[in-house]
Formats: sequence, C-alpha cells, structure tokens
Amino acid sequence: MAPTDETGQAAQKSSASGTTPPVRPPVGGAGANGRMPRWLPRAMVLALALVAVFQLGSWAFHQLTGLLINILIAFFLALAIEPAVSWMASRGMRRGFAAFVVFIGVMVVSAGFVTLLGSVLADQIIKLIEGFPEYLDSVINWINTHFKTDLKRVDIQEGLLRSDWLRNYVQNSATGVLDVSAQVIGGLFQLLTIALFSFYFAADGPRLRRAICSVLPPARQAEVLRAWEIAVNKTGGYIYSRGLMALISGVAHFVLLQALDVPYAPVLAVWVGLVSQFIPTIGTYLAGALPMLIAFTVDPWYALWVLIFVVIYQQFENYVLQPKLTSKTVDIHPAVAFGSVIAGTALLGAVGALIAIPAIATLQAFLGAYVRRYDVTDDPRVHGHHRRGEGAGLITRARGLWTRRPGAERPGGGAADGNSGESTS
Repeated sequence: MAPTDETGQAAQKSSASGTTPPVRPPVGGAGANGRMPRWLPRAMVLALALVAVFQLGSWAFHQLTGLLINILIAFFLALAIEPAVSWMASRGMRRGFAAFVVFIGVMVVSAGFVTLLGSVLADQIIKLIEGFPEYLDSVINWINTHFKTDLKRVDIQEGLLRSDWLRNYVQNSATGVLDVSAQVIGGLFQLLTIALFSFYFAADGPRLRRAICSVLPPARQAEVLRAWEIAVNKTGGYIYSRGLMALISGVAHFVLLQALDVPYAPVLAVWVGLVSQFIPTIGTYLAGALPMLIAFTVDPWYALWVLIFVVIYQQFENYVLQPKLTSKTVDIHPAVAFGSVIAGTALLGAVGALIAIPAIATLQAFLGAYVRRYDVTDDPRVHGHHRRGEGAGLITRARGLWTRRPGAERPGGGAADGNSGESTS
C-alpha cells in the first residue's frame, strides 16, 4: 500500500465533500499573498538608471551647447580654408605652418577691416555730437516759427539735465558697463576657442580623417572620405565665390561713392562688399544703409543715387554675376537657400544663418551622388502645358453644358434632347 501524506488525505476528503482544495502558489512566483517576483526589482533599478542617464546626458548637452556650436563653426571654417592649406602643403610647405599662414592672413584682414570701420563710425559720431547744437537750434527755430512758441535751447538743455529720465539712464548705463565688458571678454574668448579648433582641424586634417576611418569598415571609410571631400569642395567654393563677389561689389560701389565725393569711400566699399555677401537675406539692406546715411549728410540727393545704384547692382548680381560664379560650387535654388537660412536661424541663430548655405549645398551634392535619376519623358505637361485636344477649356465646357440643357437648340437647328428626332402623331 502506497504511503499517503496529510495533503493527499485532505484533498481526497475535500473532493469527496465537493469543495475545491486550496492551490499552492508556484515556486518563484507571486501569488495573492506571495512575495515580489525576482525580476521586478532589477527592472525598476534598470528603469531608474536609464532615467538618470538621460537626465545627466540632457544636462551635459545643455551645458556644452556653446562649446558644440563653437566646434561646429570651427569645423566649417577649417573646411573653408582646407583648399588653401592643401595647396600650400602640396608645394612643400609643412601643413601646420601653412594653416598658420592662412590664419594670420585672415586675422590681419579682419582686424584691419574692423579698425577702419571703427574709425569711420567714431569720426561720424564725433561730427554728429559737434553739430548737434546747430541742428537743435534749427529744429527749435522751425518749431517757434510754425507753432508760435518761444522755446530756447538753454531752457531745453537745463530741463534735460535736471530730468529724472536722464538720471536713471546714466545710472543704468553705469551699471551696464560691467555687463558690456563681460560680453566683450566672453566674445574674445569665444573667438579664441573657434580659432584654436579651426587651426587644429586644418593642420591635422589628414590625421583626423585617419582616426575616424580607423574605427569604420572599409566600405564606410570610402563613404566618409567622399562626404568629407564634398564638404571641403562646397564650403571652400562658397567662401571663395562669395569673396570674389564681395571684391567686385566693393569695387563697383567704390567707383560710385568716389564719383559722388562721399567721405570714407574705400571703407564703405569694403563694408558693402563683405556685409552684402556674407550675411544672408538681409545683408544687402544692412550694407546699403550705412553709405546711404553718410551720403545723406553730404547731400540728400546723393543718398537717393546710392539707393538706386544698390537696387540695380543687386539685380545684376542676382541674375548675371552670381549664376556664373556659383554654378560649379553652390548651385542651389534661391528658394532652397532662403529656406535653409531660415531653418539655420531657427536652430542656431546667426551662426546657423552663416553656415546654412554651405551645409545644404554639401547635403545636396552628397545626396545627388546616391539618388538615382531617370530621363524625363517629353510630355507637354512637364512644362505646364496641356496636350492638344486633351481637356476642354472653360468656355468650351460652359457651351457644352448649355447645349445639354433640356429644350436648348443645337447649332444645326434641332432640339438638344433625345426625342428631337421622333415624329409626333
């Protein structure tokens, strides 16, 4: 006789009496009164760890956004000077020294431009301050003549000096000097960071490409090198074509300003050339505003002549000069260029506006090398025309609807409905 335990006897008794025996919870599981599953604590720890890593990464990204933007600017600047550095290196010059020479040239030109422009602005401000009393007297005389008042410049000056508005403005300006100084120091540090990264990218370009390709399979290495070459060609071509157009624009505006005898014609010509070419979308208007203002101080009609010349030259540049110079470098549609500038501004501000066009040109060239294209059929609809005999015009459709109207007569004199041919008895 097989031994039976108490559980078996209880089960037999409960089954005999018609009741269901209690079910034991499975081993390792969690019943109604059981323990927590073994996998749940690990899942909770893993979820908390993922959330912590995400928060840490988000915090680090926001903290390093400025540095990442500086590195992006430095990378595009290095791509822009890469052709010049490579050309010098191919002539036997060390690559680091070639990059140093190019950077020194860029810094000298930039410093000279800023110095000349600053001297022009300072001189104009000094002249404005010196001539302000005479201008104020003329305004006061005009008001007294037309409005029958008795204003005096001395009373106005005393009222301004004793006003609370001037006192508050002076106090705010004094406290804002520290903020301006901090911004200037921060801007200089940012320029130094961009210059250092650009120099390293340009001088160690081959080593950087070798380091990137060393962690990729051979097929991916070819793709990376191809993308790098396209980026160098497009970015360098954009900078050099814009530089050439800036030179032509500067010479043309210098001839005009010199003919009108506008002061500081060379500096204003350089301003117009650089600003109109390297500031997208609104650069033309910013470039023409300063020479118009200075020409207005000489003669108001001179400002009108400058405005007319700026508008005419802009049309010549858009439809004649720019297509010829950029057809082999950054040949992108104007609508695409405008949209890329808006998108770059929304993402990175002024920096995005500056690098948007070479970036979209690089992307377009890279995609164009891999997107398969087909021959377009010689269909008139491709050019926006309809086939002959296909589709009736608006007048023809209206005439057809009118002739189908019940009771309407056909052009031959018969009725338009189907019972017109039947004889009536």
